[in-house]
Amino acid sequence: MNRRNLIIAAPVALLGAAGLWYTTRSGDTGPTLAAIAQDTSEVDTSGIAEMSMGNPDAKVTVTEYASYTCPHCRTFHQTVFGELKKNYIDTGKINFIYREVYFDRFGLWAAMVARCGGEMRYFGISSILYDTQEEWVAGGDPALVAQNLRKIGKTAGLSDAELDACMNDGEKAKALVATYQKNAEADDVNSTPTFLINGEKYGNMGYDEFSTLLDAKLAE
Repeated sequence: MNRRNLIIAAPVALLGAAGLWYTTRSGDTGPTLAAIAQDTSEVDTSGIAEMSMGNPDAKVTVTEYASYTCPHCRTFHQTVFGELKKNYIDTGKINFIYREVYFDRFGLWAAMVARCGGEMRYFGISSILYDTQEEWVAGGDPALVAQNLRKIGKTAGLSDAELDACMNDGEKAKALVATYQKNAEADDVNSTPTFLINGEKYGNMGYDEFSTLLDAKLAE
């Protein structure tokens, strides 16, 4: 199976096979993802917000496809994104869109926690998820990962009741998977992180290369 097919099939092959898509505070387990991933063609995705920052009317739009469990994505956000945000996003030069990729169930869980805080808290929680990636995914035990993600959510100011509602929202999980599948297929995304700059696809890169590309696009 090539990387492109892996991305599209991941909810079935990884999430569904793994079985559990959430774990409650008491350790009980919820429904499987198999039913969610088998058929997303009729799922209503209108409620899934596009997470963005910067200037929506900017000449240049950057779209990042990334997974919260991807080490290369973590490195990008720790070493490149800060400068990109300071020099291009916060200054209004570009519009930046972040799209989640789900290689595994933990990436989906993390996205559900990040989105639980709404658009105002989303990028702050995302930063915590990347900065502490090695800690919250450590060991790969589903119950422990869920517990760690809940701690991150509470650090961001979310209550237990809010986290319960978000992590148990099966319809939201289904819509997230459907949105992910649709976007990844439409943009032919086959690795993470992947970037689209005004629709043109690029792979992972350092800040200097990114800056050069953005300056060229802005000068066109």
